[in-house]
Amino acid sequence: MQNIVHKKRIHLGAAFLLVIFALLFFLLIGRFLYLQATGEVKGHNMSAEAAKYYNVDKNIQADRGAILDRSGDPIAEDTPSFNLVAVLDESLSTEKIKRHVVDPKETASKLAPLLEADESEILEKLEQDRKQVEFGAIGRDISPSVKNKIEELELPGIAFIEGKKRYYWNGVFASHVIGFARPDENGQVKGAIGLEKMLEEELKEQDGNYTIKTDNKGTVLPKDANVSFVPAINGKNVHLTLDKTIQTFLEEAMNEVEEKYEPEKIMAIVADPKTGQILAMGSRPTFDLNTREGLTDNWNNDTISYRYEPGSTMKIFSLAAAIEEGVYNGSTLYESGTYMLPKDPIPVRDHNGGVGWGTITFDEGVQRSSNVAFALLADKMGTDTLLEYIKAFGMDKPTGIDLPDETTSNINYHYNRDRISTAFGQASAFTPIQQIQAATAIANDGKMMQPYVIDKIVDPNTNEVVLQNKPKQKGEPISKETANKVLSVLESVVTAENGTGRPYAIEGYSVAAKTGTAQMPGPDGKYLYGHGEYIYSITGMAPADNPELLIYVAVQKPKIEKHENGAGPVSGVFNSVMRRSLQYLSIQPDEKVQSAPKKKQTGHKVPDLVGGSVKNAINGSQDAESPEYVVLGNGSKVLKQIPEAGQSVIKAEQVLLLTEKEPPMPDMTGWSLRDVRKLTNLLGIKPNIVGNGYVHKQNIAPGTVLKSGDHLIIELKSNRPLPESENEEEEEERDAVS
Repeated sequence: MQNIVHKKRIHLGAAFLLVIFALLFFLLIGRFLYLQATGEVKGHNMSAEAAKYYNVDKNIQADRGAILDRSGDPIAEDTPSFNLVAVLDESLSTEKIKRHVVDPKETASKLAPLLEADESEILEKLEQDRKQVEFGAIGRDISPSVKNKIEELELPGIAFIEGKKRYYWNGVFASHVIGFARPDENGQVKGAIGLEKMLEEELKEQDGNYTIKTDNKGTVLPKDANVSFVPAINGKNVHLTLDKTIQTFLEEAMNEVEEKYEPEKIMAIVADPKTGQILAMGSRPTFDLNTREGLTDNWNNDTISYRYEPGSTMKIFSLAAAIEEGVYNGSTLYESGTYMLPKDPIPVRDHNGGVGWGTITFDEGVQRSSNVAFALLADKMGTDTLLEYIKAFGMDKPTGIDLPDETTSNINYHYNRDRISTAFGQASAFTPIQQIQAATAIANDGKMMQPYVIDKIVDPNTNEVVLQNKPKQKGEPISKETANKVLSVLESVVTAENGTGRPYAIEGYSVAAKTGTAQMPGPDGKYLYGHGEYIYSITGMAPADNPELLIYVAVQKPKIEKHENGAGPVSGVFNSVMRRSLQYLSIQPDEKVQSAPKKKQTGHKVPDLVGGSVKNAINGSQDAESPEYVVLGNGSKVLKQIPEAGQSVIKAEQVLLLTEKEPPMPDMTGWSLRDVRKLTNLLGIKPNIVGNGYVHKQNIAPGTVLKSGDHLIIELKSNRPLPESENEEEEEERDAVS
């Protein structure tokens, strides 16, 4: 009986266990089927979790498209950057290997001079109760050279996070044209203004990634193990018509005028009148593209978005209309001074208070910039006819230049006085770029060319040219004969004894130009009066018989002395840029062309020193009029020189003499940007200029051997550090001449 009971208990136990195992089995199968169907456990995706252990994901960074000048030199591009971090968690270190900051005070003292920061500020960061800290602005965007110096210190716990940043190679450089890009709230870099914003779709990049399958030990599985790869797509590269060298000429000239005269605005454009290509464009106030220093509430490009009454530069187009209509005879006499309009008690007055210059010819009237002469011409041809020419010159609508935020003119033609006044640049308002476009017809045999700044856009992933701009003719408002006649008259504005353009004569080159002095409305709507309360401007072309360059410069309300006029600040930009650009473009001077009399300047012809001994070159340069010779290298013979033989330099200007192929870096403290350019051109070094003014810092230490292709980073500041022995009066003279 007991055996039977015992067997029943065994059978019951077995049955119970069988039921339990069956339940567990079905539960397991059910769970398995559920997991297979849903792929989730407690809201976590099993595939994704497994991928963390068996997939290695790597992001492939793409680069935002570069912006380049007409020669392919970079203006804006993505470059590597490094952010400094400090590890403070002691648990990450071992007795042998220290991975955290062991001595905060010593670390701070060594980092401070390299980061150009206070030691106390760094120490405060290093003494925080955190596992890891960053250094904020002082530790952000560390340059490769500074990174290398910090790494050489071998400071425990100091590390770098590698990234990239948008870098602008020249700092202040057509800033409102180029614009800048910056990270948005999601960390995505996007254009904020200028071409960076307008061409966002073309410039933006798309990062790629790849995933590699591994086993549980991290070993990469065979190639057929489902490797995933998405390539990075770089942004498209934008090639501009801007010429880096001519733009530098313009920036330097505007800097000098801004420093000397402190105007409210400067606007300047350099164009090729044959094609409409913009070679340089700039304005003041401006800002540094990298630091944003100087950026004000005005984010607009004034050369295309600021309209104003241009003054007498408008007379160029009224003159062209009068010649084309056959109502202009340069030898015809008229009475200057004042001219009474019908049913208008207030006469049109010439700019010398209505006194005039007596009975003069119309040619002399143009040379003297007589308002009365142009009022008479407008009456002769009719103001309706004049308006048709204004429209034919494209001045009634935007030019369509490929830049954002262009505005258009305001043609005030309501009353007869406004119509007449428009002929000599009052009443109606126009933009600088409208005047440039119209002037191309004068310089280009009557054919008017549309201005443009984008040459082409290239996809670097395929090398495909996705956009190619070509010169576009916008019209032919005047004949070739009229254009040549206008050039001839405008040339006399510069060469004639009484011409208002005499300050703009350039030795060796004929210049056709028209000056302008424009009145400005005040807060009450009335015109401002007083010394310097005007917009002074010039539209000039050279060489006059076949212009290769067209330049417009306007300077608003400069602080000029009582004995000065607006020609000082305007010529400070125009003459320098025109002369240097013509020479740079290898446009040969005409020895028959002489400039207007100027103050005597001390000059010196550079001799041919190549092949000669350095000792003889230095010994032959001891007279008071000689330039300053800077010897590069320790060789005994001169291999190269800049400026080249025969070029004129002023007293104390630097002439660089290269004596070996890879010379040591000189100490450039106090050098001008112009002298820096000489060095980089001579050695084939890629310069990276930050700021304006004179050299304060250089990334390549003096004495370091230079090699072709080295990246030289120069920091400029407006105040020039001068050695105590340097004669300040000589420096002032040198700056004024240059």
